[in-house]
Amino acid sequence: MDDLPLQKIQISGPTLASMIQRFSTALGDVDGLLFGHVSHIAPSSLSDDDPLGSSSDPSTFVATVSGFLCSGTIDSFYDSSGQVNVLALRRLLADRVPLRSLIGWFSGRRRSPLRPSLRESSVTACLSTKAQFSFPIENSLSNFRPSLFLLFASPLSDQVIHTHEYKAYQYCLSSQTLEPKSIDIVNIGPAFRGHYGSFSPSSPFPSLACDLRGSPMAEDDTDATRVSKAQAQRELDTCAEGVQIGSLRRLMGSEATNYTAGLEDLYEKMLAKLDSLARLVEKTSAKVHEQESHNVKLRKQDDDPSNLAVDHCKNIQ
Repeated sequence: MDDLPLQKIQISGPTLASMIQRFSTALGDVDGLLFGHVSHIAPSSLSDDDPLGSSSDPSTFVATVSGFLCSGTIDSFYDSSGQVNVLALRRLLADRVPLRSLIGWFSGRRRSPLRPSLRESSVTACLSTKAQFSFPIENSLSNFRPSLFLLFASPLSDQVIHTHEYKAYQYCLSSQTLEPKSIDIVNIGPAFRGHYGSFSPSSPFPSLACDLRGSPMAEDDTDATRVSKAQAQRELDTCAEGVQIGSLRRLMGSEATNYTAGLEDLYEKMLAKLDSLARLVEKTSAKVHEQESHNVKLRKQDDDPSNLAVDHCKNIQ
C-alpha cells in the first residue's frame, strides 16, 4: 500500500504555539522535523440503516504531531535542489529515539505567500521515499513514511496585529503532489487526555508567603536604616488603614467572600485619597505656572531700555 491518505492531522495547542514562537523569534527563515504517530481508526460496525451491521465507510488514518525539532536555519538536512541529505538528517535525529517517530518536516518563511515552493515539494517527496524512516501504524499492518509538511508564513505587509498563518500538507505518491490536510488543534475533550495523560509538573506551585520577614542582611543594617524602614512601614500602614500583609491570606479559603468586600471598600477610600491628591497637585501646578509667568514679566521689564533710561534719570535727579 503506497498511499495512506490521512483524514486529518492532530496537534496540541501548546505544541503549535511553541512552533510559532520558535519561528517568530528566529532571526530569519527556519525549518525543522515533525515527530509523532499515525493511528488507524476502524469504521463503526453499527448502523441504523443496515440491520446486518455492515459498513462501507473507508478506514480513517489520523496523524498526531507530538513534538518537533527546530534547526534555527534553513537547508538543515537538504540541499538547494531539494534532495535530502541522509547523513545530515541522522545527525538531527541523533537525540530522538526511536527514529521511526519521524512523520514529516516543517518550514517557516517570513513575508511569504502560504503555498509550498518547488523546493519544499521536492524535499517532501524525497523524504517520503526514505523507507528506512518508515514506522508501523497503530492498529494496522501498514507502515507510514514521513510525508507530512507543515508550512508557516507571516503576512506580506506590516499589520497592527502580528499574525502567523499555517497550513498542513501530505505528499501523495500516486499523484506526486502535496494535498492540503485539515489541522485539528486538540485542547479539550477526550482526545486531550491522549496528549497530556503522562504529564507531570517539573516543580510544584509555590505557596503564597503572606508574613512579613526581615531581610537576610538585617544584621548589617544601621540604626538609621532601621529607623527609616520603620517610618516607611508606618506610612504604608497609614495608607492601607491598618490592613497588614499577613491578612492577605484571608483572600484564600472560606473567608475570601467577606474579606473581598472589605478590600473593595479600602480601594474606594484609596482612590478618593488619590483624587484629592491629584486635585491638590493641579492647584499647586497652576500657582507655579502663575508665578513663572509673573517672573517672566519682571525679567522683560528689567531688560527694557526705556525702563533703564527712566532709572538713569531718577538717579541724576
